[in-house]
Amino acid sequence: MNSRQQTILQMVIDQGRVSVAELARTTGVSEVTIRQDLNLLERQSYLRRAHGYAVPVDSDDVEARMMSNFPLKRRLAMAAASLVQDGETVFIENGSSNALLARELAEHKRVTIITVSSYIAHLLKETECEVILLGGIYQKKSESMVGPLTRQFIGQVHFSKAFIGIDGWLPGTGFTGRDMMRSDVVSAVLDKECEAIVLSDSSKFGVLHPYTLGTINKFSRIITDDGLDGDIRAALERDGLTVDTVPRTTPV
Repeated sequence: MNSRQQTILQMVIDQGRVSVAELARTTGVSEVTIRQDLNLLERQSYLRRAHGYAVPVDSDDVEARMMSNFPLKRRLAMAAASLVQDGETVFIENGSSNALLARELAEHKRVTIITVSSYIAHLLKETECEVILLGGIYQKKSESMVGPLTRQFIGQVHFSKAFIGIDGWLPGTGFTGRDMMRSDVVSAVLDKECEAIVLSDSSKFGVLHPYTLGTINKFSRIITDDGLDGDIRAALERDGLTVDTVPRTTPV
């Protein structure tokens, strides 16, 4: 996705409905070029085309969260993708930043992706990436598989890295989630003793949710933005975690 297409997508996210003519005026290219951009973005499930307009995709839970603060989440995804080498098999948990990571890997690297997210599997259907979707109880809102069957399937696959989404973190409590069954899936992944990497924006730190996501020593790295509080970063590093940050705002 080039910078013009990112501008188009952000306008659609912000305004909800934008005409082809307005997009052409704002970006300084022809309407023909805009239509080509919209066709590409629609094929990649970023937006929908209507007659003479671009509109957001239907706002189901995962898609709506992906479109919220999209530029930052894409920078997080690109930073995470840089840690993965060709030929690796990685686990990618549910979540909007993780979905963007999966797309980034599928489009630019030769990897195998294991996931419990049917949304991520569907997102990659037009790519050449090999996808292993684990089964279980289908959570309709999150489009994710959970439950004892999912834990059993996790025990039968192997991966070098796992990218985990979180809902909260506090010192002493560690990483937490708001959903008991999804948190249980994360715990099963951490039992594999792979390199566990948290992918999350900084707003999740300093927040508490009910369910613990494994012990802190099972995580190795955090990828977040530079809005992370300095004291929180220091506490995470004292716990032995590597903390990587990306700019919260688009660099000029």
